[in-house]
Amino acid sequence: MLAKLAEVEARHQDVVALMGDPDVVTDISRYRELATEHRALTPIVESYQEYKSLLEQVEEGKTFLDDDDPDMRVMAKEQIETAEAQLPALEQRIKIMLLPKDPNDEKNVILEIRAGTGGDEAALFAGDVFRMYCRYAESKRWKVDVLSKNENNIGGLKEIICQIAGNAVYSQLKYESGVHRVQRVPVTETQGRVHTSACTVAILPEADEVELNLPATDLRIDTYRASGPGGQSVNTTDSAIRVTHLPTGLVVQCQDEKSQHKNKAKALTVLRARVLEKMQQEAHDERAADRRAQVGSGDRSERIRTYNFPQNRLTDHRIGLTLYKLDQVMVGGLVQVIDPVIAYFQAEQLKGTEI
Repeated sequence: MLAKLAEVEARHQDVVALMGDPDVVTDISRYRELATEHRALTPIVESYQEYKSLLEQVEEGKTFLDDDDPDMRVMAKEQIETAEAQLPALEQRIKIMLLPKDPNDEKNVILEIRAGTGGDEAALFAGDVFRMYCRYAESKRWKVDVLSKNENNIGGLKEIICQIAGNAVYSQLKYESGVHRVQRVPVTETQGRVHTSACTVAILPEADEVELNLPATDLRIDTYRASGPGGQSVNTTDSAIRVTHLPTGLVVQCQDEKSQHKNKAKALTVLRARVLEKMQQEAHDERAADRRAQVGSGDRSERIRTYNFPQNRLTDHRIGLTLYKLDQVMVGGLVQVIDPVIAYFQAEQLKGTEI
């Protein structure tokens, strides 16, 4: 680990020097590239410097353990104990920093939420989950842009697709994919019985045109007239768009905008993310089929979380986490769930990683 840290520190110094080079400063693309690398390396270097400082404190304390002054020996022992107590947690933090980076971590995401079993109650819960993510995004100063929405007649969401843009969005939300189950008394229930229903959440890293080109020959684009709940017309022109990716058969529809051009752009954004996910999943399966349920698999068949409203309880089944703070989570306090989940999967990665 120390050899790796020394390499990172040397590279950090090289990057700082390059960023001060007049030729690099005038090359905007190159400078931006170096600035991104600098941001990634700086926390590791700062932790390494802290680590070296603690080791120096331990060694310095040892030189005074045999001092003639008893007070000096006591101070030396306390210095050693204090420094050594901080080392394990710092080592763990550094090891996590040195883990191979997920290339998608810095990306924006496409969030897809669909009502599952449970009829109208499932659609109402899907709406609640969408608002939960919106409030969490607001707390992180991320931007949410609805790309497609399909409501039912009582205000629930059969399906909603949106883009969430901001700083390292995928790194925070990538473990949210899966089945989210709710237990509560539906507003449509007249006898006060608790019902169980569910919605599915998919988190897709956004792919840009440079990263994933979709040739026009691979696409079939159909236009049709947009309609709202119950089938009533919400648009008198054929502005709704359906895009089919012929090689994979993936289909995306968008009708939220009055402009056909805007609907097409949004549909292509979603399609690009889905095609990228399919390609990455296929490559992932070829490399290690038995790791489907591990880090970054995006497996959405597993029930990952239960929201029990009568008990104000949230349970994440993957890590055995139970919180009696469901009311806080539903208004955007997801950090108390997301952070432990991320820490769990990082620990799982460390088990199979030699650093």
